[in-house]
Amino acid sequence: MTLKQLKSSFYSVALALTLIACGSTNIVSTPIENIDSVTPKTTDLTKAEKQNWGHADLMNDTIPGISLDRAYAELIGSKKGKKVIVAVIDSGMDLTHEDLDDVIWVNKGEVANNGKDDDNNGYIDDVHGYNFLGESYNEQLEYVRMIKFNIGDENTLSEARTTRDKKYLEATQNKEQYEQILTLVKQADLNIKEHLGKTEYTSAEVAEISSSDPRLMQSVSILNQMFDIADTIPEVIQELKDGLVHFSDQINYHLNVEFDGREVVGDNAYNFNDRGYGNGDPQNRVDTESHGTHVAGIIAAERNNKIGMDGVANNVEIMSIRAVPNGDEYDKDIALGIRYAVDNGAKVINGSFGKGYSPNAEWVHEAIQYAAENDVLFVHGAGNDGLDLDDPANPGFPNDQLTFNSAEIGDNFINVGALTMDYGSEMVASYSNYGKIKVDVFAPGSDIYSTMPNNKYKFNSGTSMASPMVAGLAALIRSYYPKLSASDVKQILMQSGLSSKANVILDGDSNKARSFDEISKSGKMVNAYNALILADKKSKNL
Repeated sequence: MTLKQLKSSFYSVALALTLIACGSTNIVSTPIENIDSVTPKTTDLTKAEKQNWGHADLMNDTIPGISLDRAYAELIGSKKGKKVIVAVIDSGMDLTHEDLDDVIWVNKGEVANNGKDDDNNGYIDDVHGYNFLGESYNEQLEYVRMIKFNIGDENTLSEARTTRDKKYLEATQNKEQYEQILTLVKQADLNIKEHLGKTEYTSAEVAEISSSDPRLMQSVSILNQMFDIADTIPEVIQELKDGLVHFSDQINYHLNVEFDGREVVGDNAYNFNDRGYGNGDPQNRVDTESHGTHVAGIIAAERNNKIGMDGVANNVEIMSIRAVPNGDEYDKDIALGIRYAVDNGAKVINGSFGKGYSPNAEWVHEAIQYAAENDVLFVHGAGNDGLDLDDPANPGFPNDQLTFNSAEIGDNFINVGALTMDYGSEMVASYSNYGKIKVDVFAPGSDIYSTMPNNKYKFNSGTSMASPMVAGLAALIRSYYPKLSASDVKQILMQSGLSSKANVILDGDSNKARSFDEISKSGKMVNAYNALILADKKSKNL
């Protein structure tokens, strides 16, 4: 995480399909020139708008969300839907969170904590899902494990060693830089507090300070720069602390060839037949293990309970599958996690994870095919490296192709890029991967407010947040239109979205600007309102 990444803001895009009532309900494309002429919201968003921007409607609110609030108000209303199980393959999650506790899946065939496989599904005490990580959490990146265990041909290993050495040096330098900046910011914060005689202050108050004291004015200069990162200095300090944790984890775990995070699990992670590991408790182990909780909230945080925030889908149960560590996931855990979800009733799987190397990708491909055969949709985050995934130099895993840019192995895998809340040339998140072949759709992923462990809430950014936005919408469609298949739902999500011919900046580089409709297969951002209309139409024709 660099200062540029900490400061990154994220945007959204649009093409609208509108509902017209002329004796029958139809969906027709709004001319792109109409969409591209929408005036972006120029006033600052309120706190409530920021917390809910991903659910807003571009045409009505001039905020490029997925039109979810409009869909609930105008299309769903008091309709009753069918319960849908959504599996979240991720880190552990806070199963007791105030905004999640009533939407956590319960395996009714299992008795908690009796040490038995009551339902004979092969897993003991799996009341709310399963934990394939056991008591482990910190892990290496996959290519570092490949170096350690000498996996791959010499060209691959040589590339891995070069990458590892480069990244390790960068992490060390970045950690030192963040330590220095944090020290400067803390001292500047103390100086300003002393000068103003108060413990809290605004950016405007700092900007108004004028003094002949060079020490004080240096503090003013430092904090003025920091206000570009966050609205308050305590938030800046927390961002810097988070950055320090990130780089420390890289040095100590992710890029440390000697580290062995799997030792406590006790299995051979590269032997698919070595089963029976893990346990039935997918609860997060430490407070910083928060990713799965945040993802779950985006999908299904309890709606209209007047606390926290609202998830995308009602009528949902979240199945927690703990398989993503602080580092790269193992192919075996992901493959078994997918199969567990399918076998235990999930109709949608969210996968907010990914990596650049996958030595046993076939295990995951076979699991995705298994999901397709059983009518389960797999929604995946496209990744956060700002890369064109159609370039052979940028493989992203998991994917749904046996060889690079070959035919899809099943019509049940949807890859999601991330958008920001600002409509315009910067509406594609600077970190988001893209690709006319490899990425299917885009969805809000920047500054998404959701659940965190211990009944807390926080804004997070990434394709990890865009993916559950789409997974939640997929669950919503499957709830109200249960006759539709996973393939139907995928095509609806891709066909009904909003598009634009506006040029958008990619990877934060204006020299890489492309037309938005050329950076994903559909050329669109998902739209709940239009998707439900199209789902209704398709369902009636079945």
